[in-house]
Amino acid sequence: MTLLTRRALTTAALAGTFLPGLARAQGKKPIVIAHRGCSGERPEHTALAYERAIDQGCDFIEPDLVATKDGHLVVRHENEIGGTTNVAGHPEFAARRTTKTIDGESLTGWFTEDFTLAEIKTLRARERLPQLRPASAAFDGQAQILTFDEVVAIAHAGTQRTGRVIGVYPEMKHPSYFASVGLPVEGRMLDALKRNELNSATAPVFVQCFEVGPLKTLRLQTRAKLVFLVANEGGPADLPGVKYADLVTAEGLKAVAAYADGLGPDKAMIIPQNASTLLPATPLVRDAHAAGLLVHPWTVRAENYFLPAALRRGDAGAPDYLAQHGDVTSLFHALYMAGVDGLFSDFPGLAVAARA
Repeated sequence: MTLLTRRALTTAALAGTFLPGLARAQGKKPIVIAHRGCSGERPEHTALAYERAIDQGCDFIEPDLVATKDGHLVVRHENEIGGTTNVAGHPEFAARRTTKTIDGESLTGWFTEDFTLAEIKTLRARERLPQLRPASAAFDGQAQILTFDEVVAIAHAGTQRTGRVIGVYPEMKHPSYFASVGLPVEGRMLDALKRNELNSATAPVFVQCFEVGPLKTLRLQTRAKLVFLVANEGGPADLPGVKYADLVTAEGLKAVAAYADGLGPDKAMIIPQNASTLLPATPLVRDAHAAGLLVHPWTVRAENYFLPAALRRGDAGAPDYLAQHGDVTSLFHALYMAGVDGLFSDFPGLAVAARA
């Protein structure tokens, strides 16, 4: 894609769904973010998943970024890759299986920071949830591990193919941990934004993180849109003793707005659910909007396993009952009606259909 084309597409985005802070106020459609691509149908974080998501109508594709031994940003949900690649089948890497503590959790497996990019490229992706997603597992072994630059190229190609602006929504994974092993992520993220002409407030990009410090660091160096991720439990790895709940009060969100443009909460923080049903919406969207923040909750999944009993469908006695799709449209509608500015889904095609 030429520089002129990219600038034209960025200008087009301003007239569409990507203008920060004004999307819902101006009646814009909430964006659909393909969570790790169309990860409900293809192995996550692969070209197969991203291209299918684009063809299904998503607005953004999401890569999670972890570092290699030689400092490249590659796309995996975690730096432990035993569950999402065929690394265990490579005898030359058997000795690299080890146990590490990542953000307080002990994990055993193979880790990206122990591999060069060239070595990572010899691996192939596989489905992370094969019991729930056997159709996706049929694609195991077909796709390489991608770099962030390669994901940006997929988004650019999708923009040209569809005529829609396809953005990227990278997450900086475990930045405190990577800094502790000599592979800080923030500078690499900034370099990647500059290299891919995404280093501006109008670029079709959101950079997300569960930690506060990295977002504050980037805020001083880029106007690219930043999103603070929060969970129902726990707190930022770089702020021991601080809980996410402390940061999403009406007052806390005003402080978040000093270093982020948006909030990425667990969807249950907006539409709670118990084992039986969905519950009424919380005030979180209202409070975040009052602080000037966009709201992009994660992650809507279609399988009965992830839905309350009232939304499950099919024969409860069937062996694949939990893998069958339930009434996920009702969950999409509840989130859209709560006023979110976008949402993450493993099934972007279903999110687009529900939005329509």
